[in-house]
Amino acid sequence: MSATALVTGLGVVAPNGLGIEDYWSATLAGRGGIGRVTHFDPTPYPSRLAGEISGFEAAEHLPSRLLPQTDRMTRLALVGADWAFEDAGVVPSELAPYDVGVITASHSGGFEFGQNELRALWSKGGQYVSAYQSFAWFYAVNSGQISIRGGLRGPSSVLVSDQAGGLDAVAQARRQIRKGTSMVISGAVDASICPWGWVAQMAGGRLSTSDDPARAYLPFDDRAAGHVPGEGGALLVVEEAGHVERRGAPRVYGEIAGHASTVDPKPGTDRAPTLQHAVELALADAGMVADDIDVVFADAAAVPELDRAEAEAITKVFGPRGVPVTAPKTTTGRLYSGAAPLDLAAAFLSIRDQVIPPTANSVPAKAYEIDLVTGAPRPAALRSALVLARGQGGFNSAMVVRAADHGHPSHAHQ
Repeated sequence: MSATALVTGLGVVAPNGLGIEDYWSATLAGRGGIGRVTHFDPTPYPSRLAGEISGFEAAEHLPSRLLPQTDRMTRLALVGADWAFEDAGVVPSELAPYDVGVITASHSGGFEFGQNELRALWSKGGQYVSAYQSFAWFYAVNSGQISIRGGLRGPSSVLVSDQAGGLDAVAQARRQIRKGTSMVISGAVDASICPWGWVAQMAGGRLSTSDDPARAYLPFDDRAAGHVPGEGGALLVVEEAGHVERRGAPRVYGEIAGHASTVDPKPGTDRAPTLQHAVELALADAGMVADDIDVVFADAAAVPELDRAEAEAITKVFGPRGVPVTAPKTTTGRLYSGAAPLDLAAAFLSIRDQVIPPTANSVPAKAYEIDLVTGAPRPAALRSALVLARGQGGFNSAMVVRAADHGHPSHAHQ
């Protein structure tokens, strides 16, 4: 029998809250972190809103030697990893180093660091470019810096599949648990709210141009016209069940029960998108059927044709309005690879507290036959959740999580 992968710690860095409870209380209240960009002057750009993290001072959390060599993305990830380990009751240096791995996802790498060094190259010359540019921009840098900081020498890697990457990384963590690794810290944090990163995101053609935070990101709504980007994400401590029992973990949020990823056919062909297939494969991987799922955390692209495709996939699997659907990322913006791990955290907190967070601001379009949770949190008996994520380029990822049944209550509070 395959080893069971349990989640024992969460580290959350989000535009509407730093830390688990700040994020969760804001999400349940529908309190958003979206506003006009402050990291640079967005006036010349057609899109001017973002989900920015405020109140984060890296120097308060990290040693000064790390600051010159890290992008904002990596600083957030390092702190998120520290918080996840703390939540799990783990001191990494006290564990056998080859027993703990690091598997993260990245959408764009350290864009802001790269932009600053390219500016120095163009304006001053090569001798003014930091030696740290050689790795600070790189997709794998978060995995590398977390592993170095914690002395973690277990299986480590990075997944790159845009918004789907965060789920794919956690799925890879589960694979390593099943191969014998005791613990993996996994998930993603992205942050590329800088002019260079902004232009790259606009090139995708999916950014909202609204200047009203309450109207800019409206998935499954007749007014949907693109998404608001954001920064942040979540890191999860994924652990083998036997190791959880032996060390007496203070809490268990639940189990990574099933996963599948697919890639859509090339645009212009007559073949259908494959999100539905990903959902069906993830359910089969978990040994579950559609009726076993209590809530779906949607990808929520807020692009009409993509919303339609997702709504149709959900309806075909679960039936018309057959399962509650929510998209709490409307309070944060789409955090690219960090979005789905944050949704995983929200799913586990939903199971813990038996409540579904609302999709802020959206009014469900009648054309979509989904039961979208809006307005206020919805109390519900929750044992399981399905989290969906899609990346530009046709990536689809679906993950099933459920409450743990091995003696540790998934609803235990900190």
